[in-house]
Amino acid sequence: MKVAASSLRKGSVVDIDGRLYVVLSVENIHPGKGTPVTQLDMRRISDGVKVSERYRTTEQVERAFVDEREFTFLYQDGEGFHFMNPETYDQVTVSAEMVGDGAAYLADGMAVTLSLHDGSPIAIELPTRATLEIVETEPTVKGQTASGSYKPAVLSNGVRTMVPTYITAGTRIVVMTADGSYVERAKD
Repeated sequence: MKVAASSLRKGSVVDIDGRLYVVLSVENIHPGKGTPVTQLDMRRISDGVKVSERYRTTEQVERAFVDEREFTFLYQDGEGFHFMNPETYDQVTVSAEMVGDGAAYLADGMAVTLSLHDGSPIAIELPTRATLEIVETEPTVKGQTASGSYKPAVLSNGVRTMVPTYITAGTRIVVMTADGSYVERAKD
């Protein structure tokens, strides 16, 4: 199926010259003069080679047929990360390279979307937000204003992030899984 290059998103799978690539990042560039272009950073699925391509935003790219299904995270071992299809109870193993930095946010029973091509996993999409507990942070200094100032904190998964000064250790917060940035206090 042909689609405009500018309509591709992170995690999309494209077929270029008979090889499958997963899109890692998309940047639409609109120069002051000239034609707008779409910069695609991709990883070739067969061997993991990273490629960077530029297309005019109106250019057509062949999008590969990919089966996207909901899977549940089970556990991690030396082989990789194991997921189960909740409908059929089929299990799939995903390599650590494919999961990447998102591995820190995987929790038992977490629902993720796996992209499958011919039955083998080629891309993973985590939920956009995760709720974690702060295990370590600096104490609040009296007189600091709550608006606009941030302090470093360590989350229960070991990831370091910046949180507002009024947040203390033991507080559960919501973070973005893409970059670990603070969103809000958890409402539970």
